[in-house]
Amino acid sequence: MAQTLVEKIFSRASGKDVRAGDFVFANIDLAMIHDITAPLAIKAFKEISGDGARVWDSGRVIMAFDHQVPADSVQAAENHRMLRKFAEEQGILNYDVRGGIAHQIMVENHVEPGMLVVGADSHTCMYGALGAFATGIGSTDMGCVLALGKLWFKVPESIRFNISGKLDKFVYGKDVVLKLIGMVGADGANYKACIYSGEVVEKLGMADRLTMCNMAIEMGGKAGIVEPDDVTLNYIKSMGREFDGELLTSDEDAEFHSIELDVTGMEPQIAVPHRVDNVADISEVKGTKVDQVFIGSCTNGRYEDLKIAAELLKGEEVAKNVRLIVIPASKREYIRALKDGLLDVFVEAGALVEAPCCGPCMGGSFGLIAGGEVSVSTSNRNFIGRQGSPEGKIYLVNPAVAAATAIYGEITDPREIK
Repeated sequence: MAQTLVEKIFSRASGKDVRAGDFVFANIDLAMIHDITAPLAIKAFKEISGDGARVWDSGRVIMAFDHQVPADSVQAAENHRMLRKFAEEQGILNYDVRGGIAHQIMVENHVEPGMLVVGADSHTCMYGALGAFATGIGSTDMGCVLALGKLWFKVPESIRFNISGKLDKFVYGKDVVLKLIGMVGADGANYKACIYSGEVVEKLGMADRLTMCNMAIEMGGKAGIVEPDDVTLNYIKSMGREFDGELLTSDEDAEFHSIELDVTGMEPQIAVPHRVDNVADISEVKGTKVDQVFIGSCTNGRYEDLKIAAELLKGEEVAKNVRLIVIPASKREYIRALKDGLLDVFVEAGALVEAPCCGPCMGGSFGLIAGGEVSVSTSNRNFIGRQGSPEGKIYLVNPAVAAATAIYGEITDPREIK
């Protein structure tokens, strides 16, 4: 019987032939924890296994420090010290206090096609851009994974989003996924695997694919996936890695629920406060005054995103009374942007360029907005209080819209200035 990619991954991970709807106790390939979620996961692990116990496989646990880096309080510093000590005691070699955002570190260094990966963070679904099944889990579940290397799952059904047509200039993967989220709603893909396919996706680079998979959770998806192809393999190779395993893909006659989207003529899309599925064409909201622009996050902090923004900002200045914050997603992306002069462009335009981390995205570190202020952000969530004051407003955009907006101090359509 034909299988989807998701069913094939879970069949391999559970050691038996499974279908969507089956319950399985599956072997985990990789587990990711970071400085916010790791403490509770470690507490759960110790309660399950007892003091002195060892994690199931120290080589498969990745610990990242990204949410409050550098430490922004004494409590955060104490937390970081505890996590470093745990990693050293457990022999966890894959822990990084300065590498960047966990999700970017994972796709650069660890994730391979066909893997079953869990992370104690909802945007773990980003790794599916490499043809893996990756999903976020709670800290208690992660404690179980640290102890056993296994976890219960209900094998998800798959929705195939078939994207056709041609993207216009200054319209990207971010706009496609925002459009889809607006179409199906915040719960339209609850516990489903969101598989992005079609002629548009096939032509997208890895940066756009990562963005789309990252935001699958914003429509309730259990995972976001692009079936692996040459783009996948070339990306892995560009990271200095080789993949010589079996490249799993869905069978041609596998069963999917299908949703079609023709993007021909589509405008840049914007998620309007305070819901990610409250999506509008840019023509509906342009002219809105802004106080802060944030270019970065696991959603749009890659070199390709920074290059798009820098090309618009070169020779320009950030509007008076607007704060522009730029944060590359990882050390690798930072160095690449540095060598190509992109960071010079940002600094000369008046931006604050920060070290790789989550920054304003999670609303608990730096770059927060005050009551009544408006943030335009390339990140993934615009919930109340997400970037500071609950009286603030957040608009989610692509990097070109963010850069154009920073120049003019109001939401600006980049197609009208370049």
